[in-house]
Amino acid sequence: MRTIEYGLETKFCRPGEAITLTDGCRIEGYASLFGLADQGGDVVMPGAYGRSLKRLKAEGRAVRMLWQHDAGQPIGVWDEIAEDGRGLCVKGRILTEIGKGREAAALVAAGAIDGLSIGYRTVTAEKDAKGQRLLREVELWEVSLVTFPMLPEARVSAKGDTPEAAALRELAALFEEARRTLAGRA
Repeated sequence: MRTIEYGLETKFCRPGEAITLTDGCRIEGYASLFGLADQGGDVVMPGAYGRSLKRLKAEGRAVRMLWQHDAGQPIGVWDEIAEDGRGLCVKGRILTEIGKGREAAALVAAGAIDGLSIGYRTVTAEKDAKGQRLLREVELWEVSLVTFPMLPEARVSAKGDTPEAAALRELAALFEEARRTLAGRA
């Protein structure tokens, strides 16, 4: 395995459904999904965020919630960020006490903004036989609400989403991926 140094990078994820806010401004979903190639050909591998999340916690720091990757526009806080078997799960609050937070909450509620994106630095990556970059370890800096996502299979959901609904969305994403693959062969 070869270690390659990279600067700040971003990955976008879009939900396939309308987002609704609960309790006025709470959102949750997956900011990254493991094992799926994004539109840039990168694949985040399980465990890629583990060291970064552990280090941030030990240092008493947090991953930032930004608007469109703009470090000058924090719009809320991520209360929980954790890896699970599917990807990087995030839960947080948009702060409507600030102007950009009010705008973001209104756009999310209206369905005009439907994406999540991660900002990170690659620590360890390698190329696979398909030429895809496998991200083995990344240093997570921020998760943004964005207009244009990079990983369409990722989903954002309202608080209270059921495991059954998440499983159905995952199954639908697999069928969509198979459809695209078959369409590409025709």
